[in-house]
Amino acid sequence: MSFVKEFKEFAVKGNMVDMAVGIIIGGAFGTIVSSLVDDIFMPVIGLILGGVDFSNFFIVLSNPDGIAVPSLAAAQAAGIATLNIGLFINAVVKFLIVAFALFMLVKGINMLRRETPKEEPAPAAPPREEVLLTEIRDILKAQP
Repeated sequence: MSFVKEFKEFAVKGNMVDMAVGIIIGGAFGTIVSSLVDDIFMPVIGLILGGVDFSNFFIVLSNPDGIAVPSLAAAQAAGIATLNIGLFINAVVKFLIVAFALFMLVKGINMLRRETPKEEPAPAAPPREEVLLTEIRDILKAQP
């Protein structure tokens, strides 16, 4: 079998196409989750916690020149080492949302896959001739 033919069979398999579609949809889903966390959840959580902007929540690790760092963007522009706690919190929230969504998806698929136990129908009654032959056999066995 030639390499090209073998590759073609591999690439055209249903599982490969399904996986490609899943990766594309997953990328789009990741973008939606990022927007949901960054634009909706984190501002509300920050407001509840007293107006904290999590995307701008950081700790300066090293600032040898003593430059004022009013924001994370300013610190990064100045090349100051920072510990970006807010960005990490955003990433954790995004992960939890994606994990929960995937859990619900897998749970739904598993519910669809489960088959309800089917009751097997009672065995059909044997044909009349078989019943008569069985009766005759039993009578013959009972005779001495």
